[in-house]
Amino acid sequence: MTAATARARVVTAVVIGMLLAGCGAGPSSRPGVAVDQRGVVEPAPSATTTAPVTAPDLAVPKSDLPWRDCTKPVLDLWGLGTGPQGLILECAELSTPIDASGAIYGTFTAGAMRARLPETPLDAPPLVVTSGSDRSSTATLAGLAAGPAGALLTARPLVALDRRGIGTSTPIDCIPPETRTGLLDHAQSSTDPAGTMAELSQAATIACKDFLQPQELAFDTAHAADDLEQLRLLWDVDAIGILGSGNGTAVALAYAQQYPSHVGRLVLDAPEGAGADVTTLTEYQVRGAEAALAAFANRCVALNCSLGADPEATVADLVRRAGAGEIPGTSANAMLTAIGGFLGSPRSDQQTRVAELADALTAAGRGDTVALSNLVLREQSATAADGQFIARCTDGQQWPAVGKVRELADSWNERYPVFGRQAALGLLTCSAWPVAPAPPLPTDVRIPVLVTSSIADPVVGNDGLASVTGAVAAAGGNPSGIGWQGWGHPVANHSSCAQQAVVEYAATAKLPANGTACPA
Repeated sequence: MTAATARARVVTAVVIGMLLAGCGAGPSSRPGVAVDQRGVVEPAPSATTTAPVTAPDLAVPKSDLPWRDCTKPVLDLWGLGTGPQGLILECAELSTPIDASGAIYGTFTAGAMRARLPETPLDAPPLVVTSGSDRSSTATLAGLAAGPAGALLTARPLVALDRRGIGTSTPIDCIPPETRTGLLDHAQSSTDPAGTMAELSQAATIACKDFLQPQELAFDTAHAADDLEQLRLLWDVDAIGILGSGNGTAVALAYAQQYPSHVGRLVLDAPEGAGADVTTLTEYQVRGAEAALAAFANRCVALNCSLGADPEATVADLVRRAGAGEIPGTSANAMLTAIGGFLGSPRSDQQTRVAELADALTAAGRGDTVALSNLVLREQSATAADGQFIARCTDGQQWPAVGKVRELADSWNERYPVFGRQAALGLLTCSAWPVAPAPPLPTDVRIPVLVTSSIADPVVGNDGLASVTGAVAAAGGNPSGIGWQGWGHPVANHSSCAQQAVVEYAATAKLPANGTACPA
């Protein structure tokens, strides 16, 4: 590690420590009390000067899906306990055309879930939740609904729609088991992991293309936006409100591009960068993951957790040991899947569960990998299904070649000592997938748009925020940003302050002051 890198890591840790040292258990209920000038959204230079029109009103659906109660099965599936008193989760399916233009005949079945509380008004229009391919939208909504920060559910029902092949949508099982294992472990047993990852990508691509033809490219954000439109049509309403997080913000922007007159509210919660290549987006994510780990370590020290006086260094050493085959049955990437999955979990009780991850890692260091293996399996099932492989590969732009990844593995390992090397190797997962056209950004967004971000986002990072707000402004929209000073993803699941802003915006289309800071 260079001296400059070491100094940068120290500064990052100090800043995060100052911001998070006062964090209590659970999500913050403190309101936004300041305006953070660093979070101010600047209009893009090419932004249109046309004034935004009044946002269309949201309406209660005139018809609806055949909902059935699924509260206990969903809470049990994700280990979320009982949730708040009276929580109601209802599940249903939506039949959507494979291709809305009719170019390919047939339908898919998309899974949906509605969350509400006993006090949720029956005449309140719902918001549609999508987390894209990061994690199923239903799991993201379950994490929000089961937490104590319930302002959104108190105000109106939330309806999640899973992307094709993900979560409660019809599953896809196309990757051979041995190929899947190699991809998940980043070919750790190979003497040339990068070269082997490219071969595994080829095998997975051939298997999934054979399974899906001729619809292998019908899993991008444009088709996900078409599925949202099918929900609007079924509801028979003029406009819908969308709460998109992470990759779900790309789905939301695709909807705004394809169906601009039907967007009533647009919340871009912890958005991934817009219009960037996958190497850039991955580096954003790695920076966010390293920052989130530093925040976790700060909290761990405050709780006197089992990882010792320097949890960050302990974790880095455990990942190194896993990569060297010194931890039975656990690859470096499997360990990082558990760590990154915990840091990016939509559960709002992360900070009360710090000991769960710390103790699992400590036990693994002693050779007892039972708890860690359970975490790995849980996170792989949530974030690494075949449907997610297909969606991410279809969405990605400019996958790097093997030689470039070898260079990145070395340089990122130096700059990002915990997540860097494995993140670089992961870029080869989709290297053989057919190249899909880059999705066009919206050109006609004439409503106020609420955008949130955090200081340490392990799922998408924070560096892509400007590209998203710039795209909205360039399309004629009026973006306003909220910065949450905590760690985790997405913001609305963890910050009551952010939830209150979404409640006000959903009801009135009124935005908070641009640059509002929500405390951790």
